Amino acid sequence: MKILEHNATTGQVIERDATKEELAQTKIDELERAEQREKIAADALAKAAVLARLGITEAEAALLLA
Repeated sequence: MKILEHNATTGQVIERDATKEELAQTKIDELERAEQREKIAADALAKAAVLARLGITEAEAALLLA
């Protein structure tokens, strides 16, 4: 994986290989984003299930909670 470093003062751009630490952090970040997406999807399914059990729409639920 390549890293681009931009020096805003000089305009110089340096392209270099990522370090082991940067690669490890990238993998950690990707796993965290995947976990977040899974949680959001699970929450949406749970919300839809509750609304279906109640037999109301999301707009109707918003009115009840307002």
